[in-house]
Amino acid sequence: MDKAITQRIQSIDMLRGLVILIMLLDHVRERFFLHMQVSDPMDVTTTDPALFFSRFAAHFCAPIFVFLTGLSAWLYAHPANGIPRSASRFLVKRGLFLIALEFTLITFSWMGSYHTVWLQVIWVIGLSMLALAALLHLPRRWQLLVGLLLVFGHNALTPINFMPGEWGYSLWTILHDRNILLQTDSLTIKISYPALPWFGVILLGYYAGPLYAAKQAPQLRKRILLVCGSTSLLLLLLLRGFNIYGETLPWQLQDTLVQSVMSFLNFTKYPPSLHFLLITLSDMCFLLCWMERWQNAFSRILLIFGSVPMFFYILHLYALLLLYSIAIRLFGANQGALYGVANISSIWLISLLLAALLYWPTRWFSRYKHSQKKPWLSYL
Repeated sequence: MDKAITQRIQSIDMLRGLVILIMLLDHVRERFFLHMQVSDPMDVTTTDPALFFSRFAAHFCAPIFVFLTGLSAWLYAHPANGIPRSASRFLVKRGLFLIALEFTLITFSWMGSYHTVWLQVIWVIGLSMLALAALLHLPRRWQLLVGLLLVFGHNALTPINFMPGEWGYSLWTILHDRNILLQTDSLTIKISYPALPWFGVILLGYYAGPLYAAKQAPQLRKRILLVCGSTSLLLLLLLRGFNIYGETLPWQLQDTLVQSVMSFLNFTKYPPSLHFLLITLSDMCFLLCWMERWQNAFSRILLIFGSVPMFFYILHLYALLLLYSIAIRLFGANQGALYGVANISSIWLISLLLAALLYWPTRWFSRYKHSQKKPWLSYL
């Protein structure tokens, strides 16, 4: 395979791998540091900087996952052999699979039961794939316009809200407001990731697909990525710097420089504000550009993790469930009803050790997946 084409594809998997490791850190935090909960946005006056920036790093996961899902759908529809194929069926099947996975295996991995179903990032990726399946036949200019409208415009919808029992409550809970979708004596369903802005992100990812066409000149692709990343970052500095538009919580100067920086970077994730998406997607553009030049041991490790993202996602959640169950059994609850470690540095250490341990089954499955070529393996 042409070296430029290989690096083009590998940069995508490397970025997925990096995001997966950051995600691991955040999920370890949610398992073993939950007694130090963070709000959305975070309270910079009470949140320790180490915890704040550990949580901030995790902000990059969902936008990059969703954007690359759209990009991968374009690559599926335009394979390197030059024979186009429809991505609609591909998106519908995988979207429904992800939604079913969220309700079943992933819910159990978090809660150890089915009493409460949290519809999180896998749910919203699945829902976004269904939305993209309906929108990908739009003319390309309309794909861009609709994607930008959803990303830039959804913050203007913040004043709209519905109370439980009102006619629009359920739909608005799915699309824009983080809320309880269903509550009975035996089951509660909570929407953690309202979907509307994510529809825009996946659509922009699909629109960006031609940058990764087999015949695209690498230098032009890198130049466009740098321009998009720089433009998004400058726009963020303007909108955030003057508290103009795009974030529900304005930033303010604090008592210390670190707290002022934290206030500036304190973005809303549920649903993702415009500022949240500008900072994460701009840095994504820079990373995609730079990773085409990465050829070292670390990049090869990232490739392994990024080549089987769903396998690792399920694997690490059940590994954390097992570890937490063992800790509770051995040490008991030491933070109220929870077991937790004393400081955020322990979370980093646990994350590094777990990444090292899970690397080996992930590498084995990656090799198995790419040697067998079985259709069902493509879902993982």
